[in-house]
Amino acid sequence: MSKIKVAIIGCGSIANASHIPSYLANPNAEIKYFCDIIKEKADKAVLDYSCGEAIEDYRIALNDPEIEAVSVCTPNDGHAAISINCLRAGKNVLCEKPAARTYAEALEMQKVQHETGRVLNIGVVNRFNTGVNLIKKLITNGELGEVYHVYVSFRSQRSIPGLGGAFTTKSIAGGGALIDWGVHFLDIVMYCLGDPLPMTVSGQTYSKLGLDIPDYSYINMWAGPPNYSGTYDVDDFVTALIRTEGPTISLNGAWAQNIGSEEMYIDLLGSKAGIRLQYGKGFKVYGAKDGVLLETTPTYKSDEMFQDEIDSFLECIRTGEKLASHIDTVILSSRIIQGIYDSSELNREIVYESAMEDAK
Repeated sequence: MSKIKVAIIGCGSIANASHIPSYLANPNAEIKYFCDIIKEKADKAVLDYSCGEAIEDYRIALNDPEIEAVSVCTPNDGHAAISINCLRAGKNVLCEKPAARTYAEALEMQKVQHETGRVLNIGVVNRFNTGVNLIKKLITNGELGEVYHVYVSFRSQRSIPGLGGAFTTKSIAGGGALIDWGVHFLDIVMYCLGDPLPMTVSGQTYSKLGLDIPDYSYINMWAGPPNYSGTYDVDDFVTALIRTEGPTISLNGAWAQNIGSEEMYIDLLGSKAGIRLQYGKGFKVYGAKDGVLLETTPTYKSDEMFQDEIDSFLECIRTGEKLASHIDTVILSSRIIQGIYDSSELNREIVYESAMEDAK
């Protein structure tokens, strides 16, 4: 069987840390193009990985009939347009999270996927995480009983990324802490719960600590350094309550807060047992039996989730299997995020009257 030829569009940190090494480790894949509007990044990738051709215009790859698969690793403002153009050119797409800046853009991506029949998966990589899948199995098997509420906390004292740059410019990123960090946490919850339909969303976002860019105090800055003449018009704190057709979900998240606490966890509360998942780490199961409170820390071998994501993407191109990261599923998280932003802007709860026909 011939190798699947791949184009990498966007040669930044997520491409170099995860996508490119995972494709190179798959014997059925061959990277033919590295593309970036900053040509030096694409040139560097060719040198670093000793393969492929460096290009600035991704349409060169789209016009190449040999290309079957594309990873879209650009800033968020390129996700929808590039993915749509790739699908219409007959390519299969793995687009990094979030699917798009807005729910409307995500819906257009889904529409074009349905029209073309090509693969469109979103980079919600935690759906390939070993621990997350074990939790999902425990819930499905009834080990927690009725899961009635999930609480999510993703809070850091001072972690605004690249202040003044792409991460903090709404026209590029679509939002701040919610769309950047919150998408991962919400997607884990939705996945573990079986992707229940959201019924109502009530939320509030705040943009406070990064407004005065020169006066923002921090120890280190990922995606930095700061651009003191740049833009900061996104959220650095969010709180929300989501009612679904199943459990309720509440969350608090912050890129930055005036509290010296770092919290990255998900609590799943069940009638028989509960689970706390530490994001990117392991989990504990809490329960009771015969009058005794029990606490269990499972041990297990973890697979490399980015490798599994890439391997599964390539395999589904061949088999036609619809993965859990398909746009039809992930779009529910996009609608919730949009609902939180809309609720905050309108200062009211968002109520979904339909059964989400437009998301199916």
